[in-house]
Amino acid sequence: MAKTAKSSASADGGAAHGDSSSGQSGRDDSPAPTTVLRIRSLLPSLAPAEQRVAQRIVDDPERVAASSITQLAKDCDTSEATVIRFCRTIDFTGYRELRLALATEAGQARGAGISAREVAGDINPDDTLVTVVEKIAYTDARAVEDTAAQLDIEVLQAVVERMAVARRVDIYGVGASGFVAADFQQKLHRIGVTSFAWSDTHVMLTSAALLGTDDVALAVSHTGATIDTVNALAEARRSGATTVAITNFPRSPISEAADHVLTTAARETTFRSGATASRLAQLTVIDCLFVGLAQSRYTDSRNALATTYDAVRGLRVGEPRRRTGPRPGEPAGPAAETGTPHASGATDQHADGVEPR
Repeated sequence: MAKTAKSSASADGGAAHGDSSSGQSGRDDSPAPTTVLRIRSLLPSLAPAEQRVAQRIVDDPERVAASSITQLAKDCDTSEATVIRFCRTIDFTGYRELRLALATEAGQARGAGISAREVAGDINPDDTLVTVVEKIAYTDARAVEDTAAQLDIEVLQAVVERMAVARRVDIYGVGASGFVAADFQQKLHRIGVTSFAWSDTHVMLTSAALLGTDDVALAVSHTGATIDTVNALAEARRSGATTVAITNFPRSPISEAADHVLTTAARETTFRSGATASRLAQLTVIDCLFVGLAQSRYTDSRNALATTYDAVRGLRVGEPRRRTGPRPGEPAGPAAETGTPHASGATDQHADGVEPR
């Protein structure tokens, strides 16, 4: 099965979204996704010497923007040739173009009252709780905004279209990504899409082995290197299913098992184990997929949402009891015409089963 275009960065290091990176000819004026974000996402796949250059840029992009190639090479204990090779790896023609992109983005950040240090800011031992809250809020907000900015709409559309006609959708994820997988499955369930979320290694593999060409398998992994998730998606692909990966690193192992890759843009802090920003970035992609899918089958989705809402009515304190009339979309009978008596003596006559807000 041939792979389609992937979001954020392609397998050869270029930006698969075509016009999404700043500092390159024929591209949009806005630097979204930013150069620093692209470099961060490619870090694990770079050679050791190039990783040192990349890390220096991620840590202090403003300083690099003001440095000569000779100075940067010296700071990174490498050669100028390595710096040039790194620039080409991330799809820039040379160091001058990279410096221009970094300087432009730093200027825009300053204009918004944000320093490059704050963008990459970490949680420090002496930070006050107020500072911690500010950093978390900033990091989480940027995770959502940056993920949306770099999301490849063509890939997103292709996944939505494939899911709309799928016999079933399997979703894989372990740890924090497992909660994201479960969230997506619950959403799909509410609009009538047959779906399953698996986090157990054995169940993921056995379920993937039973998929076919009419099915979709979607894997969620921040690093893209979680063995259980990678193996499950690879098994689903061998079974003939359309495979989708949601990851922060487009060159990670999971992309090799995916027909479509949707890339997140999360800047994790010291407490990475909490999977804070990465979780929100993943949920952003999940929500985009869900709403896109629900919109593509609007009437069915609306009826399913109304029906499932009606099924759980009365389970919240002070909420009216479940309506006893026909389901949404069915002909109205006597019960629907008269409505269901409430505790207050009023009646509910909302044909779509959705309580007014």
